[in-house]
Amino acid sequence: MTRQTWLRDRATGAYLLDVFREPHDGDIWICRRDPAIRLPYSAVIRRTASGIPYLAPELVLLFKAAHTRPKDQRDFAATLRLLSADRRSALAGFLDLTHPGHVWLTELRRGGPCAPTRSQGTSGAP
Repeated sequence: MTRQTWLRDRATGAYLLDVFREPHDGDIWICRRDPAIRLPYSAVIRRTASGIPYLAPELVLLFKAAHTRPKDQRDFAATLRLLSADRRSALAGFLDLTHPGHVWLTELRRGGPCAPTRSQGTSGAP
């Protein structure tokens, strides 16, 4: 099964676009690392105030957790404080399923400062 498609400029050979294909069931995204993780696309694809779509930060970190390279660790540290308690909890649950004992789990469960949840009056992301 092809999971990734690259679009290249024939003249320069430069890669222009990288498209990931993920399993789904209708409007439900299925995590390729653990099919028990299923979310409606409305939770997977977030939007900025101006409508620009982006992948939910907790899912970006889920994919980055597989390797935990220095750049992934920096992204985790920079993003963690921006995640609401609900999103931290979701990421911890995803990591429990896909990467039990992952080094990020301790920090995710520690608590610490985090962004308020939408129900606390925020809008948009992360």
